[in-house]
Amino acid sequence: MGDLEPPATVTTTTPPRRIGILGGTFDPVHIGHLRGALEVADALALDELRLTPSARPPHRDTPQVSAQDRLAMVECAVAGVAPLVVDARELQRDKPSYTIDTLELMRAELAVDAQVFLLLGWDAFCGLPTWHRWEELLQHCHILVLQRPDADSEPPDALRNLLAARSVSDPLALKGPSGQIAFVWQTPLAVSATQIRQLLASGKSVRFLVPDAVLAYIDAHGLYRASN
Repeated sequence: MGDLEPPATVTTTTPPRRIGILGGTFDPVHIGHLRGALEVADALALDELRLTPSARPPHRDTPQVSAQDRLAMVECAVAGVAPLVVDARELQRDKPSYTIDTLELMRAELAVDAQVFLLLGWDAFCGLPTWHRWEELLQHCHILVLQRPDADSEPPDALRNLLAARSVSDPLALKGPSGQIAFVWQTPLAVSATQIRQLLASGKSVRFLVPDAVLAYIDAHGLYRASN
């Protein structure tokens, strides 16, 4: 009998994980945050989209309610809504919530080929040159700019060269673990946390502006209500 051929070796390659990050004060989290996050997660087939509440945002006013309450509301909002999850690491640090620090910590926990996508609204993206170590962000992630059809402002000069060198027209064409920028069109939802806080302070309903579970938490804890 002739020698038998050895069985062919079947090699399978696991595609890299795709992780999105959406930071914010979430004071409170509302349907605009959640619908936008879900649209991006679906469009880019993300394995996970982490909502990351900030403790002491360097570029925002101090949140009106405690970090514990803001975290609890986000947890209520995303419970059972895959692939949205909560990442509370910024609330565990006793210093300003610098995005570069968060990215470095996340990167240390992920496989080297994991793709990380930082979601930024247009206004936040235009403010990048004021961020701590902002030039290093693309070493750790891709940036997805969530642009609404009514956004008509121009990016600052400091970003124009970066956009020329790093932007990709199709978000699905982002390659590798980090380093590129793409724009994602968002369904405009005319809702803001400021509006919600004002409605609550005046005793008006915010039903359908926040998930029912978040509204129940706000009511149970008397958040954002005008003091007697």
